[in-house]
Amino acid sequence: MPDNAKDRILQKIKQALTSSVPVPFPEHTQLSAEAVLPPQADADLAILFAEQFTQIQGQFAYCTDIAECVAQLNMLAEKKAIQKWYCSNAVIRTMLESAGWNKGWHPTLADCHASITGAEALVARTGSLLLSSTASSGRTTSVYAPIHICLAAEQQLVYDIADAMQLLQQKYGQHLPSFITLASGPSRTADIEKTLVTGVHGPKEVFCFLTESLW
Repeated sequence: MPDNAKDRILQKIKQALTSSVPVPFPEHTQLSAEAVLPPQADADLAILFAEQFTQIQGQFAYCTDIAECVAQLNMLAEKKAIQKWYCSNAVIRTMLESAGWNKGWHPTLADCHASITGAEALVARTGSLLLSSTASSGRTTSVYAPIHICLAAEQQLVYDIADAMQLLQQKYGQHLPSFITLASGPSRTADIEKTLVTGVHGPKEVFCFLTESLW
């Protein structure tokens, strides 16, 4: 028999787990099988991510290599009239320059037109970018510019947030970044008269350029 308060609480929890309790509002708590089941073995995470990312107003492009990524960025620059590009990641800058990038880099984030970052992982189930404080400018680069462009590789694709955290654990061990966040499309709010407005607290547009391999 339990002889202290802790044992009695654990015993009650154990009993609760062995007997089902009716849900008070089942119409608001039922989840579809797709929402709770893991992906099938043949699921294409790139396709799933692209579908979810575009559903939350992100814009997705697939590139076979960095040279094609540069070509896509050049077309985006012409379409959006982007002249001031900001990127604080020296590895990304060098990678793009070696593939033909010739637009140079704007020195400050405050008045740039677009910022380029990497990501820790891409979460396919929610279409989210997993970012962390390991970036040279922390979270600022991904939220301050009116256009945020994320460059990522297929090996960074995971199915769910739990998989993304496991990827971080494998990369950093016990020294996880002090700041980890999920970015899911452009910033948006419906606080004012319940009207959805994008770009209020962050970028108005978010692009993800996925390549077969980046690093």
